[in-house]
Amino acid sequence: MPAISHKGAIMPSSPVRKLVPFAEAAKKRGIHIYPLNIGQPDIKTPSQAIQAVKDTDMEILAYSHSAGNESYRTKLVAHYNKIEMGLTIDDVIVSTGGSEALLFTMGSICDYGDEVIIPEPFYANYNGFATASGVTVRPIPTKIENNFALPSISDFEELITDKTKAILICNPGNPTGYLYTQEEMNQLAALVKKHDLFLVADEVYREFAYDGREHLSVMNIPGLEQHAIMIDSVSKRYSMCGARIGCMVSKNKEVMATAMKFAQARLSPPTFAQIAAEAALDTPTSLL
Repeated sequence: MPAISHKGAIMPSSPVRKLVPFAEAAKKRGIHIYPLNIGQPDIKTPSQAIQAVKDTDMEILAYSHSAGNESYRTKLVAHYNKIEMGLTIDDVIVSTGGSEALLFTMGSICDYGDEVIIPEPFYANYNGFATASGVTVRPIPTKIENNFALPSISDFEELITDKTKAILICNPGNPTGYLYTQEEMNQLAALVKKHDLFLVADEVYREFAYDGREHLSVMNIPGLEQHAIMIDSVSKRYSMCGARIGCMVSKNKEVMATAMKFAQARLSPPTFAQIAAEAALDTPTSLL
């Protein structure tokens, strides 16, 4: 019998979704389940997003541009530029969820055997994306005693080798909820410039900042344009996990041209979901 690949054998199962069969079985027994394992918001998807799909009168469900519909990217860039990111539509590739954006990113900046440093605990599927891309994750532990704050820069530097290509952060953090301060972001910016690395920021929880604290995007740090890559998604912001619409954002033209080749290979992101995501951008900020 033919053997499966080594990559397939070591590909990790989702530790979160392993719990789904147990929850489904409990529901069938009449037990009420509070799902804390899957990050599905418990608020309604914006009505205008659902309505936009219902109002579509297209006769052919066609491919979109591989980078995503121009109308959506234009509107998305306007949304980002409200917080002074200074983007153009050429800085954005629409992806099938933030997951595909991370796969595009790893495929564009890493070769097989290269390394990415990630503060731990981190979103479990980062391991899966790395394995699928032939990339090695180098975790750097954070501590509950200081609320999972950024480890010291010296700790990062101990892990940096000639195989290191990027530092990946989730800001605010999943699962810790930690929001990096401006000082911490500036420390990371100085570090990646010093070692000529990429700083990849998963910012899908950007609006989940509380107690008067403000989120600083990796795209808002001056002088980091060639090092910064932002990952985003409509899943959490608009409670649209099933739409599977995200994006990869960078001002580094070579990175985006490379990522575009991966985007072309998968043809295009979902058409109806882009229509819904574009309409969702009209949601008042007060409702986010």
